[in-house]
Amino acid sequence: MDLCHIPTAREKGWYLALMAPNVKGPNYAWLDPSRLYCHPQGDPIDMVAGIDAMGFILGAAAAARLQKGFLAIRKAGHLCVQTQAQPYTDYSGREKVMEVRTDAISPGLRILLVDQWVETGGTMRAAIQLVEQLGGVVAGVAAICIEDSEGGRWLQEHYKCAHCVPPHLQPRFDQHQLG
Repeated sequence: MDLCHIPTAREKGWYLALMAPNVKGPNYAWLDPSRLYCHPQGDPIDMVAGIDAMGFILGAAAAARLQKGFLAIRKAGHLCVQTQAQPYTDYSGREKVMEVRTDAISPGLRILLVDQWVETGGTMRAAIQLVEQLGGVVAGVAAICIEDSEGGRWLQEHYKCAHCVPPHLQPRFDQHQLG
């Protein structure tokens, strides 16, 4: 399949051929789905928020498609305005801090959270906490993949979630094996 060509007839899993495997080692995500973006469906939303950094690409594409505003949820230290901060542990076990502008989320604002991948759920949970601390409502969570992990299951039990992995391939994604 031509890596820049999106087929018009799309069977389940069509996008897998567009993903590139990790060639840099264990400190990086095991797949790079940069060529893809999710088309969220469902409840009305007011804004799309993308999580630093791959969530920026996917979230911006979703926001443009939905004709909604886009908000970047950043790793700490990148915003020069008043922020709300939330510590979390990422998929690699590193302690980090996520932050968002305090003036971007008003009470009741319905937000679709978008990230590339949910492994342990720590990063997404931090984003959820930021939105909810500022009075926003998490209308849904969208990702290329939400793994069947403790954090992934928690997300799917508590929030409306959408991801792109067909059920018969989910075990391969959970084990980081496409071969």
